[in-house]
Amino acid sequence: MKKFDSINVIPFIDIMLVLLAIVLATASFIVHQKIEVNIPQSHSKTKVESKDLVELITITKDGEYFYQDQPITIEALDEKLSLLKVDTQITVKIDAESYFQQFVRVTDILTKYELKKVTVVTTKVATQNAPESAL
Repeated sequence: MKKFDSINVIPFIDIMLVLLAIVLATASFIVHQKIEVNIPQSHSKTKVESKDLVELITITKDGEYFYQDQPITIEALDEKLSLLKVDTQITVKIDAESYFQQFVRVTDILTKYELKKVTVVTTKVATQNAPESAL
């Protein structure tokens, strides 16, 4: 048998670099915090595309407000909306279990600054097909 005077660490370093590259590549795909919202259902046929979500206001069931997925107070939201142009498209996403008063506060601010291009996000009601009767 041959005696090894030293250990060759180059293959070990190669493997570690490949593993590091894999970890860094997959870490960029990890989704950051998502805001949990149970969207109300509607019979509307209008679809909202992701390109339409220019200015997004979210209201959670706990009464928290978010602007562009960042937590915000109602006073700060008022200030942000005051800076928008009148023709700015605004999308409001509200939890079905939130208090209506929270929605009214947001609509009051939108009315105050004459922001009228507002979309309220809902999900389509699932239609239940009646079972066919057997003859």
